[in-house]
This record gives sequence, C-alpha cells and structure tokens, in this order.
Amino acid sequence: MNFLRLPFLVKLTLVVVSIIGLGYLLALGQSILAPFFLAFLMAMLFLPAATFMERKLRFPRSMSTMTSVFIMLMILGGIIYFFTNQLSDFSKDLPHLKEQFTTVFNSLQHWVSKTFNVKVDEQVDYINQGLTKLLSSSGVILGFTFGIFSTGFGFIIFFTLFFIFILNYRRLLNNFIVTVFNERHKASVQEAVNEIRIMTKKYIFGLFLQVIIVSVLTSTLLTILGVKYAILLGVLTGLLNVIPYLGIFISLLISCFIAFATSTPSTCIYVALGYIAIHAVDGNIVLPFVVGSKVKINALFSFIGILLGEHLWGIAGMFLCIPAIAIIKIICERPGNSFCIPLESHRSF
Repeated sequence: MNFLRLPFLVKLTLVVVSIIGLGYLLALGQSILAPFFLAFLMAMLFLPAATFMERKLRFPRSMSTMTSVFIMLMILGGIIYFFTNQLSDFSKDLPHLKEQFTTVFNSLQHWVSKTFNVKVDEQVDYINQGLTKLLSSSGVILGFTFGIFSTGFGFIIFFTLFFIFILNYRRLLNNFIVTVFNERHKASVQEAVNEIRIMTKKYIFGLFLQVIIVSVLTSTLLTILGVKYAILLGVLTGLLNVIPYLGIFISLLISCFIAFATSTPSTCIYVALGYIAIHAVDGNIVLPFVVGSKVKINALFSFIGILLGEHLWGIAGMFLCIPAIAIIKIICERPGNSFCIPLESHRSF
C-alpha cells in the first residue's frame, strides 16, 4: 500500500498514532534509552582516539576500548569532584551569604520606600521568611546534591556499559545496520551511516568546545567583576548553555543572585549585561564557527525539543534532545535519502 496515495485524514491519523506510540515507548524506556543515546554520542567522540590507538599504537580492540573508558571516567570523576568541592565550599558560606543578602535587600527596601513612597513591609517579611527557610540549613543543599548523584549512579553504570559495548563492537553494529536493508541499497546505507557518524562526531566535539569557550568567557567576566565563585558559575554556565536559550537564562539568574548577595546591585546589572554579550558572541560567532551551520537548528524546534525532552526523560532529556534533533536533521538533509518524505510529496496536501 502506497502511503502517499492514502486520504489525508488517514495519513494524519497514522502519523499522530505513530508519534504517540513512539513517545510512549521513549518514556517507558527512559532508564535504558537515555544512557544508551548518551553512550552513543560519547562513543562517536572517542572513536578517533580509539582508532588511533588501534592503528598507530597497535592496541587490541579491547585495550583501546578500556583505555577510552578510563580516560572518560577520569574526566567525569574530575567534573564530579570539582562540583562537589565547590558546592561544599558554597554550603559553608551560606550563613554569610544569607546575612549579606539580607543587608543588601534591606538597603534596597529603604531606598524604594524613600524614593517611591511605597510600603513593602508585609511583602519583605514574606520574602525574608521564604529566604530564611531556603538558606537556613546547608544540609538542604548538600542533601539535594547527594540525591542528584545517588539517583544518577545507576545512569552512570548503564552509560559506561553501553559505551564499552558500542565502542568495542562498533563493526558488528555497523554490519547489522547495513545488512538490515536490501542488497541493492547497502552501498547507499553504508554511505549514509558514515556521513552520520562523521557529522555526529564533529557536532559533539563542537559542543564540547562551545562549553569550554563559554565557561572561560563567563569565568573571566565574573572574575573581573569580583563575583564570588566565578569559576563554579562559569563552568555551570558552560554546561547549561548546551540547553539553548533556557540554559543561559537559568545560569544568568543564578549568577545575578550570587552577585546580588555578595556584592552590590550595580554588579548584578553588569553581570546581566555581560551574560547578554556572551550569549550574543556565542550565538553569532562561537556556535556557527565551532559547531557549524550544517547542524544549525531552528530556535522554535529547539525550544519544543527541550520541552519534549524534559517531559520524556527529565533533565537528561533536556541535554540530549538537541543532539537528537541535530542527528535527525542530518539524516533528513542528506541528498537522496529515503528516511524523509521529499518536499514534492507534500504538494498534494
């Protein structure tokens, strides 16, 4: 049966049912599919290093895989240690931050009352009560942090196992994908697989460079402005920047809160302006040059993808949705591919 010759309502019903079924399967298999997809992306990133060890250093496939796993775990362990150490220091300064924030906020309250003759006593009392509950105990922050890492422990285990299997048995996986299709299409499918692998590797490597560049720019800005925990906030901004628009906005709020609590309100304004400038540089210079215009994603589809990713896979989905959309875009934009319906086929709608 030719799908394109079916009535429009039938085609629309089939598409909607397929999307709902696919979404249900993705949500149902979150604990398996999320670490598998992340492992696939990391395997593409470590593939050149593993190939170099096998061809130049004459390492066996298993040894090159385990070496890649060791390097990846060292990097991951360093990131976890960095955030744990920084958050530990941050929790120790919470009483001081609370006191300084209260002082600055009271000064701002008196200035607003004197300038605009607005009584805000009840509102300020309510805000102070909420702030006291939020910052009264450092154990809340540490408990939340420990909860994130403890719930992610199983994710890391599955991710590591999938990473080993994908990197070690990549040739078998490639042959399986090729042999699934008809014999006459094997050459075209192999070409498509190679192109997707190369473009995915370049895209993921570009994202890592983007994280490093944004982290350095943000840390430098916050250090110049004298904001405390500049390196922590800079690295956090670089990681959250993987989530387009929403990530930079969340990191902006966090940095402005810390700047407001540890410095002056004017510093908070400078931080906001600096973040806007960094976002402009990242969107117009860093992103097109490092990541490449080949996988540039429309802002609307990025935002929709973030919402769907968060709904299906939570925080992990927000990070993984953009690479997933980029891979789909690569497949659909490949000349002569058979994965997407040609543009001409929509003329009958």
